[in-house]
Amino acid sequence: MKKQLKKLTAVLLCAVLLFGLAACGGKEDADASEKAEIVLSLDWTPNTNHTGIYVALAKGYFADAGLNVTVVQPSQNGAAAMCAAGQAQFAIEAQDTLAAALIGDAPLGVTAVAALLQHNTSGIISRKGEGMDTPKGLTGHTYATWDSPIEQAMLKYVVEKDGGDFSKIKLIPNNITDEAGALREHLTDAVWIFYGWGGIAAKVSGLEFDYFSFADIDKVFDYYTPILIGNNAYLESHPDETRALLDALEKGYTYAIEHPEEAAQILIDGDTTGSLRDSKELVTESQKWISAQYKADAQQWGYIDPARWDGFYQWLWDNHLIEEELPKGTGYTNAYLS
Repeated sequence: MKKQLKKLTAVLLCAVLLFGLAACGGKEDADASEKAEIVLSLDWTPNTNHTGIYVALAKGYFADAGLNVTVVQPSQNGAAAMCAAGQAQFAIEAQDTLAAALIGDAPLGVTAVAALLQHNTSGIISRKGEGMDTPKGLTGHTYATWDSPIEQAMLKYVVEKDGGDFSKIKLIPNNITDEAGALREHLTDAVWIFYGWGGIAAKVSGLEFDYFSFADIDKVFDYYTPILIGNNAYLESHPDETRALLDALEKGYTYAIEHPEEAAQILIDGDTTGSLRDSKELVTESQKWISAQYKADAQQWGYIDPARWDGFYQWLWDNHLIEEELPKGTGYTNAYLS
């Protein structure tokens, strides 16, 4: 009888242990499956604006935050439309191009939740020594334009503010993919670039050039580009996941600030499009420069200054570039930053 009791006890103990192991395994599987699924659309092919995203993927910051983040390229209709439609919960955009999406009878349901760079690093590049180092110097020269009303209005403003004549600038279509090469081949005299990529690419290529920044000409042009936007419905229903995403991104961008060369390699390795494979020098030099721009003089990565955001949209309204005046506080929030 004692032998039978011992045998029964052993069987029961084994059953309890097996059940416990199964339960533990089930919990691990559940934890893996319970990670929040998030799709994040880029605005363009991977570049150093996006490095913090790729660092967060490679270092497991998203996973540690309980998120499974998939990075995708934008749809034909653009990242903002993709985000508004719910095809991506988050997307990369820019404040200037977002303006039109926030007005009208059917505004896109998106909101900026973080600034990837603290300042507008765009401006006009030209061949060195040809007098285009200031806006008025563009008078009488050729400029490659995207034919955007905001782009041309900004250029006209800075040229005329500097005493130049915008009407005497020859505008040609901008189908340029290599700004330095286009200047070198005299396909244009001047073109708008984002210095962290286009300016660094020109340096790496050995081009001697002149450059002026829009933000240096007038502080109203120190708007936010690029920014991270979120789908409004998702932001409202998933505030915890949104905060977790931004916390992980802050870690990714902080790493890129502190370790630019390592972060550059992470970006190259994470680029599934292959566009950066043969551009290690450019990516590394760009990363060294742009790492100082992620947080810059802000107290916190991602922070959007209300005065600068609202000031630029007020300038668009005052210059008849949007159909309706946007109330202050439209289109952005800092509420999800830690």
